[in-house]
Amino acid sequence: MAAGAAAPGNGEEPWVAEVRAEMVANVWKVVAAEGAEVSDGDTLVILESMKMEIPVLAEGSGTLTRLHVAEGDVVQEGDLIAVIE
Repeated sequence: MAAGAAAPGNGEEPWVAEVRAEMVANVWKVVAAEGAEVSDGDTLVILESMKMEIPVLAEGSGTLTRLHVAEGDVVQEGDLIAVIE
C-alpha cells in the first residue's frame, strides 16, 4: 500500500491508498463499486487462485475512487486493483 496522510488545507497531498494484488489470480467477484465509502478491512473484490477465494481488503477508510479490475480479469502480483482516497 502506498499511503500518506495530510490535514485538509495545509498544502500537503491528501491521503491515498493503492490496493495491489499480492499474487496471480482471477477476479472472481467485485464487491465494492467506484464512489463507495469504504472502511478499513472492508472487502473490495474476491480473487480466486488454485480453487481458493481470497478477499482483497480496503487498507484504510475513504472513498473508492478507482477500481481497476472487473470480474473475469486476471491480475498479476503487484497489479493495481483499487485506489482509496
